[in-house]
Amino acid sequence: MYPYGLIGNCQAAALVKETGSIDWFCAPYPDSPPLLGRLLDPDGGHFSVSLAVPPNGEVTSVQYYLPNTNILVTTIHGDEGAISITDFFPRFEQYGRMYRPISLFRIVEPISGTPRIQVSCRPVDGWSKKPVPPVRGNSHLRFDIGDNPLRLTTTMPLTHLAEGSAYGLKEPAYFALTWGLGIEQDLKETARDFLAKTTNYWRTWVKHCSVPAAYQVETIRSALALKLHCYEDTGAILAGVTTSLPEELGATRNWDYRHCWLRDSYFTLSALHKLGHFEEMENFLKFLLGIVHTRDRLHPVYRIDGTLPLPEYEHAEWAGFGNSRPVRSYNAAATHVQNDAYGEMLLTLAPIFFDERFYHLRVPEHEKLVEHLATHCAKSIGVPDAGLWEFRDGGMENSFTNMMCWAGLDRTQKLRQLGFLPGITWDVAGELERAEQRVMAAVVEGSIRNGPGDPSFNAALLQAPMLRFGDRKLAEGTIDAIWKGLRSAVDGDGSAFLFRYRRADDFGVPQSAFVICSFWWIEALAKVGRIQQARQEMDAVLKATNRLGLFSEHFEFKHHKQLGNFPQAYSHVGSINAAFAISPSWDEIL
Repeated sequence: MYPYGLIGNCQAAALVKETGSIDWFCAPYPDSPPLLGRLLDPDGGHFSVSLAVPPNGEVTSVQYYLPNTNILVTTIHGDEGAISITDFFPRFEQYGRMYRPISLFRIVEPISGTPRIQVSCRPVDGWSKKPVPPVRGNSHLRFDIGDNPLRLTTTMPLTHLAEGSAYGLKEPAYFALTWGLGIEQDLKETARDFLAKTTNYWRTWVKHCSVPAAYQVETIRSALALKLHCYEDTGAILAGVTTSLPEELGATRNWDYRHCWLRDSYFTLSALHKLGHFEEMENFLKFLLGIVHTRDRLHPVYRIDGTLPLPEYEHAEWAGFGNSRPVRSYNAAATHVQNDAYGEMLLTLAPIFFDERFYHLRVPEHEKLVEHLATHCAKSIGVPDAGLWEFRDGGMENSFTNMMCWAGLDRTQKLRQLGFLPGITWDVAGELERAEQRVMAAVVEGSIRNGPGDPSFNAALLQAPMLRFGDRKLAEGTIDAIWKGLRSAVDGDGSAFLFRYRRADDFGVPQSAFVICSFWWIEALAKVGRIQQARQEMDAVLKATNRLGLFSEHFEFKHHKQLGNFPQAYSHVGSINAAFAISPSWDEIL
């Protein structure tokens, strides 16, 4: 299981290892080259705090989040004493706006004995992997990288920090790693003040979440992780904060997920809608309007600034996680035609017109956007594309794309019946029927298959009951056939974990389960009334988290191993939606 916790503030993010080392941090943007990248290479840069121990000394560590926050605490115990490390990025409201600087704070405190610590901050200059030498200031080290310096301000003696020598920790030591400007105020007071305000912010945010009566702790952790994937500055929603964590150790399925997939954004916003948080949808709407206005056709994935993450690079000098090469940045999936995006964006925007809470968003510009998406939905029916699993070996007609076209047109028809979308003059009902016929053309033995020309199984079609496609008989036939065809173990708990598909793709046959597929399975069971079975499966799938409750993209059940990029927004979306689907009502609990 990945031994990392995620911290962030919707502007920046980092991964903290359970041993106290920050091994992943990119600035000034989440998709910038790494400054601390030991996650992908032993020489990729780090910021570590460790105990100085005698030869053969033992060290143990534990990580946990302060309840209902994204503030991470790591405690490290050794023979001479113990310390705690509190890591966070500040986030709170100040002067009428959200304060979210690219500033990582660490508070290191002695909690027992007479601990000695060693602190090492060794950033690199991005993908060049060149070490950046420190320039010593009065109470900080400066690392000159590009146009802006990275500063490490501290209350610890700079001699011990610069040399990495042992330092007896008798009182708390404070650190602030900042991009651009440093900390001019008293560091101790600033750190304590920011910690208190950030704690209050996250707990207030959680307090305003709607949560299911069951699986509350798991849902709250997933919600907090999901929030950190929302890049607030532009409204983009990241699929992940990491790149190149392998789907299979030692293999080449290593992709950069630090971008905004429209499909993932739809699922993320559906979960946030259930949680009762809507500001993310309004921010994403601005992002979507920007990319639609610049291009007629939607691409499946964009950078956080609305440009395309092209070209895809391979960084041969990086070792890769577990020696899994290549390490990649950017993503060639942006060149694909993936037409399911039009239906998903219609489903994303439909609440504006169905939900009275969004009355203020019912403006002509947004109606024209919906009309534009609906027109492309109709044009995409039956058209070959790369599919949502992004096959790189050419396109085919995909049932999931046809089903998403159907879902988008179904909502379009309902909106027309409510008096919206006056600009649509074409036959929505006729196109809706045509989309249904193309999906039904792929039905084999009572279950929807990958496409009219491909009878293989596709886990994405577990979405049928959630999208309200077909009757119950077809829904049950589809979900049962997919479970039998794609489960990752013949019996035992592993049967709850599903592959996306089992046919060969550009890189062979997948070897690890895709976590959100398990949650789709659970949610689909609930939709057809098999609640008890769904709850049993949920308990099995929750074993795929690490100790902090964080999901990866993939999971290999046999060896209980997390794989793929981590944490993965998709997986946490699935956890939230499944929890709501199977939870009893509050009336049954209170």
